[in-house]
Amino acid sequence: MTVHIEQFDAAADSERLHSCYEITAAARREDDPELPMRALPFFRNRWTTGFGGMRRQTWLGSDDAGHPVGYYLLTLSDQENPTMAWCELAVMPSRRRSGIGRALLEHCVSQARLEDRRRLVSEALDGSPGSAFAAAIGATSGISEVLRRLNIDDQLTARLARLRTAARPLAGGYSLVTWIGASPTDTLEDQLLLSAAMADAPRDEGVDPEAWDAERITGLERVCLSTGQQFYTVAARHEATGKLVAITKVSVESATPAWGFQMITAVLPAHRGHRLGLLVKAEMLDLLAEHEPTVRHILTGNAADNDHMVAINDQLGFTVAAAFRNWELDLATG
Repeated sequence: MTVHIEQFDAAADSERLHSCYEITAAARREDDPELPMRALPFFRNRWTTGFGGMRRQTWLGSDDAGHPVGYYLLTLSDQENPTMAWCELAVMPSRRRSGIGRALLEHCVSQARLEDRRRLVSEALDGSPGSAFAAAIGATSGISEVLRRLNIDDQLTARLARLRTAARPLAGGYSLVTWIGASPTDTLEDQLLLSAAMADAPRDEGVDPEAWDAERITGLERVCLSTGQQFYTVAARHEATGKLVAITKVSVESATPAWGFQMITAVLPAHRGHRLGLLVKAEMLDLLAEHEPTVRHILTGNAADNDHMVAINDQLGFTVAAAFRNWELDLATG
């Protein structure tokens, strides 16, 4: 079968974009039905403007009859990791194992090389057809990124009370602040330092952390808020300096009201050891209970060897939901 691969403008061509969304939804139902499917507005923004200012190419593959059978999204950063490209590739489950994935990948590799990229990276669920495909083409696997889910149940309140009682004696000199929606302007400088503190989180070899500035933070928030998402933020303030030294942020979207999606959680290195990570996350659960009572699950992801954050999530009651990892193809050879 011939695969006809055409580039399209995701911002202008809603029909083709919706075809890609349907392929994504079908793959999710087939490969991991327990995880929530993000809403179409979220998908649209990720495919058009994105959430970090990176360039992107959107390509749709069709069969001889014109039926969509697969796609790829190629993302290109001109800031950090300028020699890398990220590929999200999917094939309609009913059309797998017919050469469509390889045709899309070959096309994607050629486009990445045209952009002078030497490394192509994609993410796949462990044990899925995607990870088997990546191994079969000779890609190299990275560290495991484990998704964990917290089910908000009747035992949570008592568990949080116990954790707070144990943590508060270690957190003298700090107070918690919260906000809903876009970040106040006077928090942005501190948030930049907190984002930079994520640089020591485990990541695959040779991958630079994202470099955030104020415009990147406010741009991300602006895009997400426009899709029906809402942000909830809890930060810890160091009373002696007035600076925010720990933060956690969760998004909730109207189309999936039962789920909260964990974004950043970070503590400045000089202020670690005071249980601030646990305290801001515990306060977040109270904030969501007050303003988003329909949220019954929180989804978060951490590198498997991020021992400190994994320990906090374990104490709160998160359990493993799935594991993903990056697969990297060397474009400088072959």
